[in-house]
Amino acid sequence: MAEQGAKQGAGPIIKIAFFAVLAVVLLSGVLFSPAHPGLAIHPMDQFEIKPLFGDGKLGMFTVTNQTLWMVLAIIGIVLMLVVGSSGRAIVPNRSQSVAEMAYGFVYKMVEDVAGKDAVKYFPGIMTLFMFILFANFLGLIPTSFTATSHIAVTAVLAMIVFVFVTVLGFVKNGAGFLGLFWVSSAPLALRPILAVIELISYFVRPVSHSIRLAGNVMAGHAVIKVFAGFAAALGMFSFLPILAISAVYALEVLVAFIQAYVFTILTCVYLKDALHPSH
Repeated sequence: MAEQGAKQGAGPIIKIAFFAVLAVVLLSGVLFSPAHPGLAIHPMDQFEIKPLFGDGKLGMFTVTNQTLWMVLAIIGIVLMLVVGSSGRAIVPNRSQSVAEMAYGFVYKMVEDVAGKDAVKYFPGIMTLFMFILFANFLGLIPTSFTATSHIAVTAVLAMIVFVFVTVLGFVKNGAGFLGLFWVSSAPLALRPILAVIELISYFVRPVSHSIRLAGNVMAGHAVIKVFAGFAAALGMFSFLPILAISAVYALEVLVAFIQAYVFTILTCVYLKDALHPSH
């Protein structure tokens, strides 16, 4: 009876809170609506790379906003994995718990997908996962910059993976690594054709690997910026795009993790092919 009474008492409070928030949104739309509402949406401006110091041209060693947020991602990783878990307590604190969960999650992924003999490469894969994850999450902070939205960053990460697994495949297996492209289970007449297809798909890997991450991150941020432009133009009805922004933002939080996971698990798949190149 007490629990039912508590639930019944909470119902009106939730309704009052909802309508209060709605009223605040509507009131802010009336008070702060532009004098001449109009669409001024530039969703791609947020991806512009700018120098942190001065307004000069971008050079090879220019410190930019992208540099800043990649460094912040690295600092965040160090704070969580090194500083946060430095105590190594039997009963871990929050930061140590998150660090241990991330460690166990990636370790199990490497072991399950690439095999136990791939565990020796776990530190590199863990670093890759954490960098992409932190860069994605930091990019969700308003007025921040998303480093992984640029193909220049994701292409470098993809090429590192591609070159590493290719060299590893030849080092571990020699000419036997070419067995990855020879489908021995197919009819003999089809094997040369399939070998060409497999070879092309292999060299396309870094392209799809990089575009998938950058494209998904960029698309989500652009959608949020478009809805923000509508919110500025609709005045007192701005609560409609604001609700849409909230929904898309929640989805982007999920996408930020999923894209880091997809990039990492594909790396594990490529690593497995390098260690065990056979059809």
